[in-house]
Amino acid sequence: MKYKSQQIAYAYFICAMALFAVQVLGGLTIGWIYVQPNFLAEIFPFHIIRMVHTNALIVWLLLGFFGAAYFMVPEESEREIWSTKLAYLQLIILIVGTLGAVIGYGFKVHGGREFLEQPLWVRFGILVAAVIFLINISMTVLAGRKTAITGVLLVGLWLLSLLWIFSFINPVNLSLDKMYWWFIVHLWVEGTWELVMASILAFLLLKLTGVDREVIEKWLYVIVATALFTGILGTGHHFFWIGLPGYWMWIGSIFGALEIIPFFLMMSFAFVMVWKGRRNHPNKAALLWSLGSATIAFFGAGVWGVLHNMHGVNFYSHGTQITAAHGHLAFYGAYVAINLAIISYAMPLLKGREPYNQVLNMGSFWLMTGGMAFMTFTLTFAGVIQTHMQRVLGNYYMDVQDELVLFYLMRLIAGSAVVLGALLFIYSILVVRRREVVAPGSANPAAMKSDPIVGK
Repeated sequence: MKYKSQQIAYAYFICAMALFAVQVLGGLTIGWIYVQPNFLAEIFPFHIIRMVHTNALIVWLLLGFFGAAYFMVPEESEREIWSTKLAYLQLIILIVGTLGAVIGYGFKVHGGREFLEQPLWVRFGILVAAVIFLINISMTVLAGRKTAITGVLLVGLWLLSLLWIFSFINPVNLSLDKMYWWFIVHLWVEGTWELVMASILAFLLLKLTGVDREVIEKWLYVIVATALFTGILGTGHHFFWIGLPGYWMWIGSIFGALEIIPFFLMMSFAFVMVWKGRRNHPNKAALLWSLGSATIAFFGAGVWGVLHNMHGVNFYSHGTQITAAHGHLAFYGAYVAINLAIISYAMPLLKGREPYNQVLNMGSFWLMTGGMAFMTFTLTFAGVIQTHMQRVLGNYYMDVQDELVLFYLMRLIAGSAVVLGALLFIYSILVVRRREVVAPGSANPAAMKSDPIVGK
């Protein structure tokens, strides 16, 4: 760790991992409710638990992005963060807002719009926190060295924050409401978040492979251009059924299909850089998560997205378990895994524990990835059956759900593996001690022991 203010990232990553645990445990609870529908029905209804699950996902990913920025920007800009006090104030606002929203959900106080259920004061607090962050990071970058990585990161984070303004617009007209809603949800996850993901991936590959910055930056520019070109017009594949003009059917279908390109480029980028670098970096876990993120994102966001966003297919599959399969694998690959990659790289440095024992960390990758892959295939098969029985044959929704219980049980097993992998990851980052490097020929048994957990 070169700069003292990079320590800010430590607090953000700790809070992010805490919410990560809440998110996956909430998801596991939802999986059980699909098998036993009356579980917690009186205390915490399904829609409340789902709000906690999805909101925790969004907030912890944002905390991860903010933490990554506070870790990356000082190294890229070659200077300390402009104001550490503002950074911690931003974190306090976000945590207070998150706790307030969750407590409100428990008392059934929420906005009602999917993913944007937060009360008005919480959404305003998130906007204030975003403004603080943008000022802090922008002032740091403007005063220091400018690189492609910080440039792309800033563009992604500025657009991400500006799009949040649409959360305050809630028109009476349902078509307009859904259009503004998709401006946030789609242009976040299939637009601006892709820029953040690409910049974090570029930073990690720069550090882990040793490839020249110029090569990495050229790839980064190409990825960013294709992500924005396809992602903005690709929003149209959500406009099929919300009352917008019919030309969006073809615009959305064509550009939605092209959204696979930036994810293919990111996957190719990651493997080509590792091949070019041929560097034996000691942090194998961070490299595994980086390669895994690019690969899984290609399949989850790219392949599974293309499978059902053409309007002729989406007419039948929209809102079925096929959508759930795509959503889970896409979020896990593109954003969960890249956050866990930067955490795996940064936390050992922040805690003074590099090199560290990475066996559990790498084990958590395979456990989570295997569980998520099995869950995706399970939900895909369930969605195909649901589409045929419900949308083609016209059977009643609840009758079809009864036929899918076996798939929901398998999804629950897969979710259990994901939860175990997530808890194992958190344990490997926070608890596992540093691996001491023993000098050749050393006979001192004390040299074989680990350093304290808290680091040097």
